[in-house]
Amino acid sequence: MNNNQEHKVLVVKYGGNAMLDDQITSGILEKLANMARKGYRVVVVHGGGPFIEDNLKMAGIESEFVGGHRKTTEEAMKYIEMALKGHVNSKLVRMLNGKGLKAVGLSGKDGNMVRVTRRYHRDEQGAKVDIGFVGDIERIDGSLLNLLMAHGYVPVVSTIASGEEGDDYNVNADMFAGHLAGALQADHFIMLTDVDGLMGDINDPGSLIKSLRLDEIEKLKGSTIQGGMIPKTRACEIALEQGAASAVITNGTRPDALQQSILNPENARATRFVR
Repeated sequence: MNNNQEHKVLVVKYGGNAMLDDQITSGILEKLANMARKGYRVVVVHGGGPFIEDNLKMAGIESEFVGGHRKTTEEAMKYIEMALKGHVNSKLVRMLNGKGLKAVGLSGKDGNMVRVTRRYHRDEQGAKVDIGFVGDIERIDGSLLNLLMAHGYVPVVSTIASGEEGDDYNVNADMFAGHLAGALQADHFIMLTDVDGLMGDINDPGSLIKSLRLDEIEKLKGSTIQGGMIPKTRACEIALEQGAASAVITNGTRPDALQQSILNPENARATRFVR
């Protein structure tokens, strides 16, 4: 084992449409298994939008998004938890174990790991809009994850957490992962998405922004940083602000991109955020 890599913490956020392709998922998990074998302490945080969508459709519940967050009724919350913990989490755990790892499925509720407050959206007039059981992270206790990693386990975390009053909340998976990477002081935080990273021109793959300072983010909002890239960029910002050493957005549909972002960053097709 390479002592330089031993005990380095790698937090990977996995989600999006790449999750629908079992071959791509297997490729990503194989790369994670390689990193674990090299001595990295790996934590996987996952969303599951397409699976949540399927569950809600089957239950006859219409999806509504407010400010990029899924409006979540008490009824919808049951089906969201079913999709994330019952389907996606257990599948990733099974696949990782099949690659020789000791994966453990968790949510933010386990060990009181993540505590959230209810999120309210502000509309254009500044009025408070209730979007239901959607949570903002208030604090994270990384001791359970550190304990598991120290004993050779790979935590796989779904983004459900509880509030002070005991209700369960759905948390944006990007935000959850960014906060978790910061709390664990991750050496590497890798955000896997459906594209290579942030593009200066979204229609030109040659315009990939390979490095972006935190103080340059503001001026790109609304142009380069829009839609689904808003929470991903914010998550990388949070991770670095709270103590992660490195934060990267790269392409989860190309399993090699994950390993390259860590082992060969100069040549990786990715956007790396720097302080």
